[in-house]
Amino acid sequence: MEGAIAIRSEIRTCLQQKGYTLRSFADLSGVTVSYLSTLLNVEKIKPISVRYIDVMASTLGQPEGWLYELYVEECFVTGSPHRSQIKPFLLRCVEIGRKDCIAVVLSRMLEDLNQLELVFEIAEEIHNADKPKEAIPFYECIVENEKYQHSERLAISHYRLFRAALGQNLEQNREAAIRFAPFRNRLPVNYQLDGYYKLTGTSFNQHKWDEVEVYADEFQIVVKAAYNDKIRRLESKKKAEPLVTDHPFVFYYGYSYLSKSTALQKKGEYEEAKKYISAYADLSWMQGLHADDRKQIEQFKLWAVGNRYTLDLLSGNMAVIPGYIKYLKEHPDEILAGLLTILESANKYGFLVDETLEEFREHTLGFDQRNDMTHRTYYSSFLQELAIYNFKIQRMHEGLNCAFHSLILSIIMNNDSDFKQSVTMFEFYKESASPEQKKEYEKIVKEEWNREKVSNYSSHSGFWTT
Repeated sequence: MEGAIAIRSEIRTCLQQKGYTLRSFADLSGVTVSYLSTLLNVEKIKPISVRYIDVMASTLGQPEGWLYELYVEECFVTGSPHRSQIKPFLLRCVEIGRKDCIAVVLSRMLEDLNQLELVFEIAEEIHNADKPKEAIPFYECIVENEKYQHSERLAISHYRLFRAALGQNLEQNREAAIRFAPFRNRLPVNYQLDGYYKLTGTSFNQHKWDEVEVYADEFQIVVKAAYNDKIRRLESKKKAEPLVTDHPFVFYYGYSYLSKSTALQKKGEYEEAKKYISAYADLSWMQGLHADDRKQIEQFKLWAVGNRYTLDLLSGNMAVIPGYIKYLKEHPDEILAGLLTILESANKYGFLVDETLEEFREHTLGFDQRNDMTHRTYYSSFLQELAIYNFKIQRMHEGLNCAFHSLILSIIMNNDSDFKQSVTMFEFYKESASPEQKKEYEKIVKEEWNREKVSNYSSHSGFWTT
């Protein structure tokens, strides 16, 4: 109650300082005199909406968010949370970035866990307004306070937090995936489809091939069940809302098999991987297809051709190289993945690919221009394979340059495994490095060491141990 009195007293004081009567202020603000009088009455307090606080602030020349600290109490003036005030207030705080007020209101609301339903409702409204980062504190409230571990809103909150956390830092992506993974099967089907897609992608970028395979197997079960349900509805002529997803449904169907095939390929199980290529190579048999689905089917058909070349080449079939090069020239988006495969095969079977690398030289110069995570992951692997290739044919300077650039990229991505591999390569061939290469390498490693020291010092609550 004291806060409610304080906010009204502050408004009255400001009116007096500016020389306004209720009548003159009403004329300027558009709020009627009688309503102003009712709002500002400290004897018989009636709730003020945040909209009226903003109107008064604007009329009085005050900044956005004026009196919001006091308005927090207004939301609880009756003792319990007042929905008609809390929701507009929190949405407005999100709009102008008043995180301090959001934190206080959420803390007060959670004195009664029945308010989680309202917190989730507000979180979804913020998320659906294309503000996923701003919705994070609200979803965190659900995650930290939901007592029913199998509730749908808990699973959706974990899913939203996972999606919001994904970025250009592989370690942070990994932590977000680990936190979300236990809830993946508790989601509505449309979120499961996107959730599995993101989980497999996160594990792919970390080169966790066993994980990719596990998620791919589960993914296939989900897409098959969703497709069978769709067909049953089509056959029974039941009306059903289409699944709201990031991609057309056929994409998820094909990707579940593509990710399985890729995991098997990376594990060296080439013949088994070929079986799964056949499962996504032609998806035109699916019913209920639309124009976007047809485009996606063609994309999977294209990937299937390239991945068959990949498996043949990695199996030691050098005869496919001319056909593969022709394929890559016709589909430039596949060049990075294709050259990575060619280098892996060259390093495995000991043949030269200088001519091929020269043929695609202009493309390789542009590989460092894109900054999406999957591209960077491929590019880091490409640099490491190119370093190995150069070392094998005694081109030490070029090999060390590749190892160094891979090292830089691994730091940018916070990719621990690539960092270790790049450091190992550079250290192994360090005696062949030029003074300039050694100087740059030592500078980068020292900077990274100092950064890690600071990070570990902070995480150990004020002490550092070596």
